[in-house]
Amino acid sequence: DLVHNLNGNIPAEEKGDDEKWFEGLESRFKNKSSYMRYSCESRIRGYMKEVSGFISNVHPTARDAYKRTVDLMADKLKSVKYNGCYFDRREEAAVRLCTAEGWFSCQGPFDRGDCACKHSINPYSNRESRIVFSTWNLDHIIEKKRAVIPELAEAVKTRDGREVNWEYFYQLLFTVDNLKLVHIACHKKTNHNLSCDKTKIYRKRKQNHEIS
Repeated sequence: DLVHNLNGNIPAEEKGDDEKWFEGLESRFKNKSSYMRYSCESRIRGYMKEVSGFISNVHPTARDAYKRTVDLMADKLKSVKYNGCYFDRREEAAVRLCTAEGWFSCQGPFDRGDCACKHSINPYSNRESRIVFSTWNLDHIIEKKRAVIPELAEAVKTRDGREVNWEYFYQLLFTVDNLKLVHIACHKKTNHNLSCDKTKIYRKRKQNHEIS
């Protein structure tokens, strides 16, 4: 990592100060943070596409309700700009996954609290590091395809008048509540064998009790 960054220009932010970093990117990107933000948004949009695309697997009687739930998530994602803040070093420390200089650290495999190899990278440094960073994964601890999306579809189908707690599923799918940034070597592709919290799938409806 050190050797990788010796020929880098970490402080440079604007295109004019580090032209080489922007090689191969669309001309609309004028600074590093805006591209990094876009790259994070793209990943989150990809997850949203998978959730929407699952509708063909949903029971026909539940498809309308599933679509309504997905639309609520999509609206929330739009309002937070697809959580692009995670990769943007200009953001507040509380919402970004990197240091103010742009250093990212691997958070370790889904079943560990940290990274034993201490993997780190600064994609703001140079073009090579930017490209290598694209192989790092935002890994779902409770798996998106095996657990979260099928559970959401099932919850909608069997809700029986109950209200699906879509915000819980939103957190699992699109936020760092359930996402870990991991180096490719720490990304375990085995079955995580983790499931959603059954107590959070539905939420109580607010009831107005009239006094008789």
